Amino acid sequence: MTSMYEGFYGLQERPFDLTPNPRYLLLTPMHQEALSGLDYGITTRRGIAVLIGEAGTGKTTLLRKVLSLRHQTTASRDTSGDCFVYINHPTLSPEDFYEVLGERFEFDTSAGSSKRQFLRRLEAFLIERHEQGHLTALIVDEAQSVPDELLEEIRLLGNIESTEDKLLQIVLAGQPELAERLNQHSLRQFKQRVAVRCHLSPLEPRETAAYIAGRIRLAGGDASRMFTRDAVIAIHVASGGIPRTISVICENALVSGFAAGERMIDKDTIDEVCRDLDFEDGVASVRSSTRARSERGFTDVDFGVATGSANR
Repeated sequence: MTSMYEGFYGLQERPFDLTPNPRYLLLTPMHQEALSGLDYGITTRRGIAVLIGEAGTGKTTLLRKVLSLRHQTTASRDTSGDCFVYINHPTLSPEDFYEVLGERFEFDTSAGSSKRQFLRRLEAFLIERHEQGHLTALIVDEAQSVPDELLEEIRLLGNIESTEDKLLQIVLAGQPELAERLNQHSLRQFKQRVAVRCHLSPLEPRETAAYIAGRIRLAGGDASRMFTRDAVIAIHVASGGIPRTISVICENALVSGFAAGERMIDKDTIDEVCRDLDFEDGVASVRSSTRARSERGFTDVDFGVATGSANR
């Protein structure tokens, strides 16, 4: 059934897949500020930038958008000469970390014979690229899981510099636990070197509507003909405005609606989906104050108008 609801709702593709596709990024003012901040930190060679956000708020999607802005679609070098290394499995030992960097920077095997040899090769590599006007960056996702020992190694890499610029731009993206760790006394030297800090928060009610509508529009559909206003309010309440959770609820709602032959997804369908997913805030017993706050987010705004402006 999940392979058939697209046709039923007039969609060309699934709008709520959980893969971090930058084409589906909703650029709220908050996301635009974070995107601009990270891009600024990289292009002006500020050194270390940190992106903080709860799980599911879109950090990985935003990072991929940053890469796409720099004409970067893989972890290796692009035709402009920029070189970005993206690591999303940060629970590495320092030895494995340097081995991964050597592979991504395409160093010969002799560079990995010792840490000293690797750092000498890396510094020469970065100096050469800087002289050629090329950017070199290391992006570490899920950075809240990076061991303290490896954070120290990353900090030391950030010390490679010319008299004017940092030669290796570093971006760490992680959950709020990362910010808490950087407040530890033992990591004070790392925190002092963070030049750019960006935050992603859960979406507001209207942003939830725009998120749903924007993804559906990109998939070829019309959200105002698929979800009622009350359904969107219920989705926002149940998800807490977390984009990944919004997508999970919407995907399951479309599957359920297709199975039941419902062209319009209403609040009852959302409540049923939330019960099945064990999202307690999505059921009828949701606190009235929470629902009232969500409803005020749509006051005097027709859902069709709110969704029509999504992602423009």
